[in-house]
Amino acid sequence: MPYIGYFQLIQAVDVFVVYDDIEFTKRGWIHRNRLLLNEKVSPFSINLEKASDYLMVRDRKISEEFSKTRKKLLSKIEQSYKKAPYFDETYPLVKECFLSDCRNLFDFIFHSIVTMCSHLNIETKIVISSHLKTEGELLRHKYRVWDLCSKVDCDSYINSEGGRKLYDKSEFEKQGMCLSFLQTTLEAYPQFGGGEFEPALSIVDILMMKGREAVIRDLNKYFLD
Repeated sequence: MPYIGYFQLIQAVDVFVVYDDIEFTKRGWIHRNRLLLNEKVSPFSINLEKASDYLMVRDRKISEEFSKTRKKLLSKIEQSYKKAPYFDETYPLVKECFLSDCRNLFDFIFHSIVTMCSHLNIETKIVISSHLKTEGELLRHKYRVWDLCSKVDCDSYINSEGGRKLYDKSEFEKQGMCLSFLQTTLEAYPQFGGGEFEPALSIVDILMMKGREAVIRDLNKYFLD
């Protein structure tokens, strides 16, 4: 499950488009994340079947090995967070996401996103990119964004702070669109480990430590620039 900023972005918009028809990249975070396990930052990933590096996300399959590794991971999460203030409230949600029967990578991810949004009372309409019947592979980067926006009839596009490296406001203005970047104003919160605060962990961490109601309030701690 992504970090809280991802869900702030979903909360901030009227329509949120999830890409399924983009090329999968091993170095991305599509199938990876981070948590504090045994009080140390620990990356983890979803085991995938071997396949071409050029397949779309929707065409990647979860391997049989994940059935074993996810049980071990759930056990580590349970042991690492069992003393967290909101463990009893959060751990069942984690299990619901990890124990999904989905073998398709995108379906597995989409299920976790929808499950988390429901838990956080996020009512934003979520659309899968391939369902919009855009030009798909023929369009890249900003051109794809413009095409998607036209399909959902919007004149305003909100991206995360990292999008500043990709998009230029003046180019969007020429298309008759307003481009904004979401900047979170979240404060550090207590974590296990006793070291420096670790930002951008899976949203599971902040839910364990602060609880559902506090995180729901945190969803609105951002501004648009």
